[in-house]
Amino acid sequence: MSPSPAGASPQGAHWNPFANTAALAGRATTIVRGEGSTVYDDSGRAYLDALASLWYANIGHGRGELADAAAAQMRDLAAYQVFEQYTNLPAEELAARIATLAPMPDARVFFTPGGGSDAVDTAAKLARAYWRAAGKPGRQVIIARQHAYHGMNAYGTSLGGIPANTDPFLPLVSSVEHVAWDDPDALDKTIERIGADSVAAFFCEPVIGAGGVYPPPPGYLAAVREICRRRDVLFVADEVITGYGRAGAWFASTRFGLEPDMITSAKGLTSGYLPLGAVIVGPRVAEPFWREGSGEIFRHGYTYSAHPTACAVALANLDILEREDLPARVTALEPVLTRALAGLTDHPLVGEVRSGTGLLAAVEIAEDARIAEPGIGARLVAGIRERGVITRLLRGVALQISPPFVITEAEISRIASTFADALDEAAGA
Repeated sequence: MSPSPAGASPQGAHWNPFANTAALAGRATTIVRGEGSTVYDDSGRAYLDALASLWYANIGHGRGELADAAAAQMRDLAAYQVFEQYTNLPAEELAARIATLAPMPDARVFFTPGGGSDAVDTAAKLARAYWRAAGKPGRQVIIARQHAYHGMNAYGTSLGGIPANTDPFLPLVSSVEHVAWDDPDALDKTIERIGADSVAAFFCEPVIGAGGVYPPPPGYLAAVREICRRRDVLFVADEVITGYGRAGAWFASTRFGLEPDMITSAKGLTSGYLPLGAVIVGPRVAEPFWREGSGEIFRHGYTYSAHPTACAVALANLDILEREDLPARVTALEPVLTRALAGLTDHPLVGEVRSGTGLLAAVEIAEDARIAEPGIGARLVAGIRERGVITRLLRGVALQISPPFVITEAEISRIASTFADALDEAAGA
């Protein structure tokens, strides 16, 4: 391939995830800069980022403070492994800080390098390792929910409840079960059928994210948490999306009073400025490995676990979240987002608008419209982008809204009006 002309976007070798590469060739949108809730492409065009990229740009784009933190850390120690006896100062400081924010006492923190997918795989392996260390190696089955998304590593793909993401790779990790996303009795009956002495853990997004943004039905989370306690099944809250303020509290588990056995987190931990994930481990799961004199070893880790530069950036990110009280801002904007989107509910192309838990919402396309025109979702995403707002299609049925915490009320109104204009155009086609 010949070199690209000066100023041109080189395209052709990069394989985009989740993309029809045959159709994409030469037509990718190249994002080159970001500031606040806005990103810019290589032609200088501005787009309101209704996604916070992939749910993660919590503090917004273009925060130089995080770049400064990365540069300062790199000058001292850019990277070093933390296997066995080695550690680094940013990792120790960050772990302690996360433990103070966590909704469980005496938490321990295991860092993962690639984000949420690595965190989910880590938590799933740790669930099985815990039961083996506790003398119950038969507890192997992990249960997840319909519509769930738990990343794209082996465990996460298997636990996901979106068939389009799993079917091409079957068979996957064994001893995985799925239950209805909104029915506590379905969980209880599944545990009863399998036998509680065979179940290791239940993985639960407090708000289902990539599956379509489904807030928990009233009482659902309390009910499944009680079932896990009664059945002695580990409760793992997947807060890769909801962690670090997205649901209006530091963790959705705090908002809903869950006190999980483990929390998987990533995205908002660094606001995406560098990849980093964390599994927050409660005292029960940590005990066999941490008690004095124990010989148990969790034989798991990654080359870039607890990467010092990523941890330094995470600390700077938490500084901004705390200094600007951004989780409280999310709480204040929650009803603003709901009100702004309310006008879409009566649109003939809209089946449902889901919102009301932090800065998370989805506009579901009416089923009859999807049947009549299977490509309508992609056409709406393109029409909204042409109007200067970026969204994406979730599970083929709903348009995602999860903006940065620094978004203004005027920008929220612009998202709603842009969606309305694109829907009107699609309805009139």
